[in-house]
Amino acid sequence: MARCTAPVYGHHTASGRANCPVCGGGGSYRGNNSYSSYSLPYSSSSNSSTSRSSVGGQTRTKAHWSSVGSTILYTPAEIRTLTPVRENVEKRSKLPDLRDVFLCHAWDDRKGVAKELHDLLESKGVTIWFSEKDVPLGSSLLREIDKGLAKSRVGIVLVTPSFLKRVEGEGIADKELSALLARDLLVPIVHNTTFADLREVSPLLGSRSGLSTIEESMVDVAAKIAELVTT
Repeated sequence: MARCTAPVYGHHTASGRANCPVCGGGGSYRGNNSYSSYSLPYSSSSNSSTSRSSVGGQTRTKAHWSSVGSTILYTPAEIRTLTPVRENVEKRSKLPDLRDVFLCHAWDDRKGVAKELHDLLESKGVTIWFSEKDVPLGSSLLREIDKGLAKSRVGIVLVTPSFLKRVEGEGIADKELSALLARDLLVPIVHNTTFADLREVSPLLGSRSGLSTIEESMVDVAAKIAELVTT
């Protein structure tokens, strides 16, 4: 008895349907058994270096620095942005007395989302240079970012509406910001705003993709940062 070839060869092309002895070039496959539709394998898997899934039309995969049992998945843009940062994390892991992360944020966020991110990272064993504890009030934003990066393996900039107002008011100098970004130690985390809004006030920082809470929670973002700095 002839069998439909959809489970093996698929019916995604006209030739695939035409070569099927059951469907014989008809429309989309509709059998009278359990194969009411058919899709290619590997849409998702877990606990594998090739784990992948599709969320919002974007394929997400594990990063090469992910541990074997990790279930954290990244978009291609995130991997492109974080790979050079990870390379610098590994190099700087050999330096003594560095904290894992320098957290830069707007003063207005110090008791809100910045504190939330700080606590999430700290709960995962990440050591943090946090302005609420380590940066003097009224100091220069860029100067403190630079000092914090010197004493940390990686810097994260929490971009919120409050941060955008502060940056716009201070007028970040392209030369200074370019030097920081060229070191591949800075990761923007966008929250309650967009990279497009960031580009309006800081084209250089906005040109660097990073992490965003638009499609995932702050818990997920913190997990990615924790994995990024774990060596």
